[in-house]
Amino acid sequence: MFTETAPPAPHTSVFSRKNPFPARLLTRRSLAGPGSEKETFHYEFSLEKSGLVFVVGDSLGVFPANAPELVEEILTLLGFTGEEAVTGTSPESISLRTALLRDRTITTPSRQFVQGVAERIASARFLLEYCDPNQRAKLDSYLWGRHVVDFLIEYPDLRNKFSPSEFIGALSKLQPRLYSIASSLKRYPEAAHLLVTNVQFSSNGRVRKGVCTSFLAERVEEATRVPVFVHTAKHFRLPDDPSASIIMIGVGTGLAPYRAYLQERQATGATGRNWLFFGDQRKAANFYYQQELEAYISSGLLTRLDTAFSRDQSHKIYVQHRMREAGQEIWSWLEAGAYLYLCGDAERMAPDVDTALCAIAEEHGAMSKEAAVEYIANLRTQKRYRRDVY
Repeated sequence: MFTETAPPAPHTSVFSRKNPFPARLLTRRSLAGPGSEKETFHYEFSLEKSGLVFVVGDSLGVFPANAPELVEEILTLLGFTGEEAVTGTSPESISLRTALLRDRTITTPSRQFVQGVAERIASARFLLEYCDPNQRAKLDSYLWGRHVVDFLIEYPDLRNKFSPSEFIGALSKLQPRLYSIASSLKRYPEAAHLLVTNVQFSSNGRVRKGVCTSFLAERVEEATRVPVFVHTAKHFRLPDDPSASIIMIGVGTGLAPYRAYLQERQATGATGRNWLFFGDQRKAANFYYQQELEAYISSGLLTRLDTAFSRDQSHKIYVQHRMREAGQEIWSWLEAGAYLYLCGDAERMAPDVDTALCAIAEEHGAMSKEAAVEYIANLRTQKRYRRDVY
């Protein structure tokens, strides 16, 4: 139980993407259970005295810093001390080391960097063809799994080919990462919670880590201030009508906004029914916020919870399979005016969910395939099917 506290009165904060708020990390807690194949963390950031206000469904933008050990490796390979003066993303002169830590992307190579390598190294001339704007697919294919440091290792003569300013100028600007906020201000005033899974893979014989996920998990300490801002997502709001029912579909960290939705619906006394479909790899390892969700089931706030843990049995079960199994009831909810929400992978999960929804409309709405596709499209037009996919 908790005591509801009203969020700060809305007003314009001086903090924004261009002027991020230096937030203090309050909590970092691993949510990975036994046998998990990935690291997932719950984070809580203080927004006290920031003036930042968000609505559930919004995201928190986080500006990461690059890994210091990778910065030092790059400096060594290029023969720089790191103290060389360069111009960063602002007009002020800063050290090369600072620019590499805070200002520039030192993992994924930019087209400008690849072109710079091709122009300076004879054996890399073939890369000029890939840098043609019309050959973007070919360049993307070549760069998959390759980072800036791989070029410096493969072409050691680059040590004498770039000046510090030229090297910095060839790298793209380090961009913030956006994470769905997993809390409501009505329950946690002046705080923002995040649910984040670490990115890690191997390529070219090296372990690669996500810039921001490793920053949050490994490099943020108590004294560290993390630059953050609120990214508005007006397309992913709860219904204006508190009596409207919602069906939430999410996989992995796609659960984050739904945790915020449930907190908001509880705090405002919304009477609409709430149904959650959640999927991940294994129940014992990846059922994030399990106790909270089961408590919501017990209290009646969460009307129904359907889970799909793909690797807990010999055959893969995903959320779209659970949806098909519950097709009759989903159709009943939709016909009664329920809103659909989808949060997760745009490339595979979202199309699979859309296919399942169309199949449900065909089977339980007695529609043709074409009419079912139109029905789901109309839900989006009416803003009753709201998606946050990436």
